[in-house]
Parts: sequence; C-alpha cells; structure tokens
Amino acid sequence: QVQLQESGPGLVKPSQPLSLTCTVSGASITTAEYFWAWIRQPPGKGLEWMTGITYNGRSGVSPSLRSRTSISRDTSKNQFSLHLSLVTPEDTAVYYCARRPYHRVDYDFWGQGTQVTVSS
Repeated sequence: QVQLQESGPGLVKPSQPLSLTCTVSGASITTAEYFWAWIRQPPGKGLEWMTGITYNGRSGVSPSLRSRTSISRDTSKNQFSLHLSLVTPEDTAVYYCARRPYHRVDYDFWGQGTQVTVSS
C-alpha cells in the first residue's frame, strides 16, 4: 500500500521560509511513470496545485507561486520537499502531498495533510 506522510512546522512567522517534506512508503519516487506534487487548501477555499516533480526529476511550479516556490527530492530517503519563501498569512492552509500516474488526471494517493499557520 502506498503511503505519503507530510512533515514540517505547523506555525511559521510572516516573511520566514517554509519547508515541508513528504515521505513516501510502499512505492519509489523514481518509479516510472508517476508525478509527485504538493497541493494546498486554504481555509474556506478550494485545492490549489503548487508544484510537482516527475519520477525522473523534472519539476514544475504554478505560475502564481513561481517566484517563491521550489521542489526538491532525496531519492535515498524516498522523500520530496516543498520550499516556500517569504510566507504571508495568505499561505495559511492544509498542505498535501500526492501522487498522480501519468495516464490519469487525478491523484491516486494522498497524504493526510498538515496544517500550516502563518502568524506572528
């Protein structure tokens, strides 16, 4: 069974950077052909796709977040991470990591989500 688990700080001060890590078990992040992504949901709003990385290391970022978002991976630990700089209270959200098979438009496995609050 594929499992994804988010980890990181639950509270971040404005203007500080945020890093979250997704640890994957039951599957390898280097197995073709899967795409691994970060998706968030601010309170009272819908899901927002942020960034993702392919099984072979190619990444993409939402245009609205490109200036302060990046993604990285550690294949030795089977993890991938979100990096978000200069956070504001508008970045308060539940952050999810998820997997999408190339042949599907939806994500087949999700982490449980982690709440991140940006506040001084």
